[in-house]
Amino acid sequence: MTFASWCLVVGGVLVVMALAASVLRRLPLSAAMIYMGVGYALSSAGAGLFVVDPVTDAKFLEHLTEVAVIVSLFTAGLKLRVPLSDRLWRFPVLLATASMTVSVGLVAAVGVFALGLPVGAAVLLGAILAPTDPVLAADVQVKEVGDRDKLRFSLTAEAGLNDGTAFPFVMLGLGLLGLHDLGAGWWRWWTIDVAWAIAAGLGIGFGLGTLVARLVLYLRKTHQEAVGLDNFLALGVIALSYGVAVLFGAWGFLAVFAAGLALRHEEMRHTGHRPAEDIKGTDGTESNAVHSEKAPAFMTEAILGFNEQVEKVLEVAAVVVLGALLASTHPTWAAAGLAAVLFLVVRPASVFVGLAPMRGWTVRRWLAGWFGVRGVGSLYYLAHATEFGLPDGLARSLADLVVWTVALSVVVHGVSVTPIMDRYGDWAERRKGRGVAPSAPPL
Repeated sequence: MTFASWCLVVGGVLVVMALAASVLRRLPLSAAMIYMGVGYALSSAGAGLFVVDPVTDAKFLEHLTEVAVIVSLFTAGLKLRVPLSDRLWRFPVLLATASMTVSVGLVAAVGVFALGLPVGAAVLLGAILAPTDPVLAADVQVKEVGDRDKLRFSLTAEAGLNDGTAFPFVMLGLGLLGLHDLGAGWWRWWTIDVAWAIAAGLGIGFGLGTLVARLVLYLRKTHQEAVGLDNFLALGVIALSYGVAVLFGAWGFLAVFAAGLALRHEEMRHTGHRPAEDIKGTDGTESNAVHSEKAPAFMTEAILGFNEQVEKVLEVAAVVVLGALLASTHPTWAAAGLAAVLFLVVRPASVFVGLAPMRGWTVRRWLAGWFGVRGVGSLYYLAHATEFGLPDGLARSLADLVVWTVALSVVVHGVSVTPIMDRYGDWAERRKGRGVAPSAPPL
């Protein structure tokens, strides 16, 4: 496929999606479904212009999905304008830890007893499919900065956290397959892959995000320097936090998410509970960027705006590739059954078990149990494990299961998200109308 042909296809998709965006919001249809269809049409099953293999092209797939995920994680962190001490954080933390563990265990059990996989491969499959996706779940995440809706906040923060908390389970699966050193009695896995990599990832990301934000704000407010090129600042913080974390053996996904949180936390430290969009001002870019009161909000909102645009472009690329992967993998009844069990049993059960310490939350608990969107993060872990040295036969078996499960998630959740979330929005508005505040105790 020539460069001119790529320009024609990509340009056509982007223009059509820009024109049809408002229509799609009213239909039981997601943009990801369109992108996936385009990818399939271009693949060997269609025009034959774009062929991607999950095993031979694993390195390309790993890097593409890796970039898409880290940009999305940083964006998710920037959107969560809620103090870290707020009780709202209890829900996503439980979802990203307890529910994650239950989900991995249940999928692993299905892998061993129903699919006949070795224990290590079954654990790896569970780890690949357990994390919800920060890239494809935009329709169920927070609508705007400062959104305190429990369901949207929890799903956004969960997606930001569990792409990192899944990594120890990926390494556990690889270790059980003999591809990673777990240490005697799994000591290395517990101390390095779990304790150190998680804590260091969060600490490095939050520390670097805070350091960069304070340095930039000091230069802008005190010396009227470092103004402009906030897009460079966004990409720089993402790359810096991810690179440093990986160099120190920590989980880079958690670091990037924590860096986004740190920038937002620094903005809140200066502006308090006032909405950032009300503070940043519109009377001239440079004057607001160096304004003693508006500079923090201006910086974070400028970075967020740029990041959201980059995220959308990367989503197009990743999901077009997913569509092409459908042609180089095999749809099986095993994949369909796994997807059904994952959506209808594993995800709801893991949410209910994980949130068991929390009282109430009935309606939102059911919705959180349904909207466990699988997507680009799962493709990354599949490619990462393949590059780690999975045997070719096992890699292809896992690819068949993972690619088609993700594709079914795109379709099933994409069709259901608009009507369900519209009804949920009406329900939440009625509760507000009856005087039930968003921060009131759950149902």
